[in-house]
Amino acid sequence: MSRKPVPARSGERSRVEVSFDKPQMLPRLFGEFDSNLLALEERLGVYITARGDRVGIEGSAESVARAREVLQELHHRILRGEEVDPGLIDAVIAMADQPTLDGIVRADGGNAASIMIRTRKKTIVPRTAAQASYMRQLVGHDIIFALGPAGTGKTYLAVAQAVAQLITGSVQRLILSRPAVEAGEKLGFLPGDMKEKVDPYLRPLYDALHDCLPAEQVERRISSGEIEIAPIAFMRGRTLADAFVILDEAQNTTPAQMKMFLTRFGQNSRMVVCGDPNQTDLPGGVSASGLADATARLEGVEGIAFARFGPADVVRHPIVGRIVEAYEGKDA
Repeated sequence: MSRKPVPARSGERSRVEVSFDKPQMLPRLFGEFDSNLLALEERLGVYITARGDRVGIEGSAESVARAREVLQELHHRILRGEEVDPGLIDAVIAMADQPTLDGIVRADGGNAASIMIRTRKKTIVPRTAAQASYMRQLVGHDIIFALGPAGTGKTYLAVAQAVAQLITGSVQRLILSRPAVEAGEKLGFLPGDMKEKVDPYLRPLYDALHDCLPAEQVERRISSGEIEIAPIAFMRGRTLADAFVILDEAQNTTPAQMKMFLTRFGQNSRMVVCGDPNQTDLPGGVSASGLADATARLEGVEGIAFARFGPADVVRHPIVGRIVEAYEGKDA
C-alpha cells in the first residue's frame, strides 16, 4: 500500500503504529482497494500505511489520535459482525469527538447485547451516544418521544426494535402510523383505493420494514394483520393492546390528533412518537403542532421518556448534518 501522503492538519506532527489481534479481518477493515483507509485519510488529514497486521498513522498529534481510535472502534464493530460502510465510518469519526466512543457499545458493564437490536436481516448497534441512549429507552420505557432532525435514526431504530419484539413474541402486533400531510406542496387528487391513496405518505415506514425483514415476511405479516401501516386518522376509537406502536412525522399532528393517538395506549404495549419540531408541514390556519404541545405537557411525566437528537447525530451523508446546522443556525 503506497500513496502520496496527505498533508497533516495543524499541530505537532506525530506517528503511531496500531496492531490488530485478528489479521484475517483486516481486508474488511481496509475495504476494497483500501477504500476505507483512503476515506479516513481524507476526513482526518492523516497518512496511513499498512504492513501485515500493523497499521502506521502519520499526521498531527490530534488527528493521529482520532484516526487510531476510529480504526480500533471499526475493528471492534467488524468483530461483532458489522459491515464497514461510508455511513459507519462517518458515524464513528463523529463519535471520536465524544468521551463515550470507547464504551458506546460496550456500555452497561460491558454488556453490548443490552443495546443491540437483532432482526431477521441484520444486527443494529448505535452509531452515536444519543442513539445508544435512545436504544436503551426503547426497551425500558412505555412511551418514548424521539425529537430531532432527519437522518438521526429516530424512526429507523424504533421500527427495528419493534420488529425485534415482534419476532420474539414480546408483542403481537406492530402498528406504524403517520399523518397524511403533504410536505409543502399540493399533490391533488390521488387515484386508486384507500391503500393506494395513503401508501405514498407511508413509504418511509415500508422502507424501514424492508431493511429489517425479508420482503416476503413483510408482505405475509401485513396480510395477516401482524403489521399494520395506516394514517393517524385510522387510529380513532381503538385500544392498541399487545402492540408496538410508532407514530412518525409527529410534528404534523394537531394537538387533538396527538391526544387521540396517545390515549390509544393499551396493556402490554410500547409507543414511540418520532418527529422534528423544526420541520412542520401543517396546512395554513393550523398554528399549533401536536408534537410541541405534547412535549410541553408531558415532560417529566412518569413512564414517558424523551430522546433528543442534534445535527451531530445525523448518520446519513456528512453533508446532511452540515445542512441541518446551516438551517437551524439561520432560524435561531
